[in-house]
Amino acid sequence: MAGKQGEEDLWQRHKAERGVWSEKMLMALEKGVKGNVWFSLIDKVNRDWTLELAWEKVKSNAGACGVDGITTGHFSKDSQNRLLAVREHIKEGTWQPKPVKRVMIPKPGSAELRPLGIPTVSDRVVQTALKMVIEPIFEREFAPQSYGFRPGRGCKDALRRVDELLKSGLVHVVDVDIKGYFDSIPHDKLLKLVRERIADGRVLKMIEAFLVQGVMAQSETMDGYEMKEIEEMETGTPQGGVISPLLANIYLNPLDWQMSREGHQMVRYADDMVILCPDAESAARVLQSLREWMAPAGLTLHPEKTKIVDMGPPKAHFDFLGYRFWRSQSDGRIKRFIRPKSVRKFKEAIKPLTKRNNGHSLETIAERLKPKLRGFFGYFKHASVSALRVLDGWVRGRLRSILRKRAKLRGRGRGRDHQRWPNHYFVALGLFSLEHAWRAATTSLRNGANC
Repeated sequence: MAGKQGEEDLWQRHKAERGVWSEKMLMALEKGVKGNVWFSLIDKVNRDWTLELAWEKVKSNAGACGVDGITTGHFSKDSQNRLLAVREHIKEGTWQPKPVKRVMIPKPGSAELRPLGIPTVSDRVVQTALKMVIEPIFEREFAPQSYGFRPGRGCKDALRRVDELLKSGLVHVVDVDIKGYFDSIPHDKLLKLVRERIADGRVLKMIEAFLVQGVMAQSETMDGYEMKEIEEMETGTPQGGVISPLLANIYLNPLDWQMSREGHQMVRYADDMVILCPDAESAARVLQSLREWMAPAGLTLHPEKTKIVDMGPPKAHFDFLGYRFWRSQSDGRIKRFIRPKSVRKFKEAIKPLTKRNNGHSLETIAERLKPKLRGFFGYFKHASVSALRVLDGWVRGRLRSILRKRAKLRGRGRGRDHQRWPNHYFVALGLFSLEHAWRAATTSLRNGANC
């Protein structure tokens, strides 16, 4: 039993997939291979089990089709033959990724659009297989202050760490924004970092192929949309690619360790980062150090969005991972609110379900809102209860507007509508309340329950 537990710990410790990484490989990873460089990895990528597991992961994530128009559903109908074809191409060294389909999607809480690259299903399978093979090699070397797109870590861990540092008195915050980070990473410098740990030429060739694969963008025509091929990418990792977040973390890992060596308290989630300092002088030194690192790395700090925030005075604030950290004027404590952009994104998601001409019953609408409200609360349950209460009121206002229209009344829900349809009316309908969920979670924590 103890031996089996030790085996489990070995895979969990290195965040590796069973069947992709063997016990022998993991032991070598722990002890260190010669020169700390891995030579023979392509056979692990090309293994039947690896590709099958990669396909299962791609299938569970679903997602849109790429430029070839093949959906996960279509792929699934003949998955064995398709995977066999992928395997043969990799084995023969003839595999080449198809161009990614570029679509423009709304930037959360903004009128701006940002590009998203959608690889084909086959390429997503290959990227997933490749990621499962190389990730433990780099994961072992990533700095502890990096939280984004890493197994066993997430936004909540990063936010918790920021809370701890603020409470410890580090209230001078360097709020960092790298201008167009994912689109700016220089390929040659990134590949140099990858080569420090991987010497398998075929694996390196695959990674490089993903970096320079062509892009096809949608353009509107009289008959609908057509795809137009664009030249290969000279910099950046396409957002939407399975392996892109790992490569992005590899590129910023040297910065993480430099900040650590200099004694600075950084919290980074992908390209979102804050460095918390004890005083203004330290914060200024950090900002200068960041500028000096970014220039030779081929990156640029956003001149307006990168700033130093003194969280000492009342109403001082900064945004990080959807939250707004705010120094209260009333009691002087630093509290978490919901970033305005996150509020706008929430409202955009709720509005289509609560249109005044909605023909569904209020019970049905409440039921359809439940997963969105629960999901929002799951992430923002550490926000101030007053912020959650305001959003509850906004949702009820949307529902009162529906009721007004059905009662042949004009305009939005207001005034006497609060007496016609009081808050407990919506509770009876089964409407999920963010405030009530917050109070229930708080009570559970006070009683020692796991929430």
